[in-house]
Amino acid sequence: MILELLKAYTDCILPLDTADWKAFSSLFRERILRKGECFADEGKYALHFSLLLDGVSKAYYKNKDGMDCCTGFFVAKQWMGAYTSLLSELPSEITIQALTDCRLMVADFSSLESLYQKHPALERLFHLLVEQHQQLKQKRETEMAKMNIDERYLTFLRIFPSLDALLSPEEIAVYLHLSAAQLARVRSMTLMVGW
Repeated sequence: MILELLKAYTDCILPLDTADWKAFSSLFRERILRKGECFADEGKYALHFSLLLDGVSKAYYKNKDGMDCCTGFFVAKQWMGAYTSLLSELPSEITIQALTDCRLMVADFSSLESLYQKHPALERLFHLLVEQHQQLKQKRETEMAKMNIDERYLTFLRIFPSLDALLSPEEIAVYLHLSAAQLARVRSMTLMVGW
């Protein structure tokens, strides 16, 4: 069942032939990440990437004042990793932390790279995966810059419907680039109109 999910989400990016799929799928192991545990740590080298099967994680960095600045969320059935660190072989600029218990299919990135010569489709697959992640990240950044406060919050609710109840108001405000007062006003307005 789990390998079927992995195959389905791999095929959405790039369908693999039998030999490539066998090599790719052999890299993955199931792992449980408990609430509060980190998948990647700011300042440390990232070694793995994963498919998040169940749960929610957040990506963030610490600003110069030591405050968490959330850059995004990973929810069930999303690929997850500190991709810049994996590709650049530099320490990660972000931390990825479980907000709930998470079930993952995890692969070692260097093991994937070792297969590239024999299975070039796997290199293409990983680059498409990273490209997809970057496109979503750029779309979010553009939306945050162009949308008004109400639109940002409604978009957040549409994309992450379960996170409004899971996250603290402070975490949501930081993610949406709002003050606590702005978020409170937007939330009260959406309740009044029955979102």
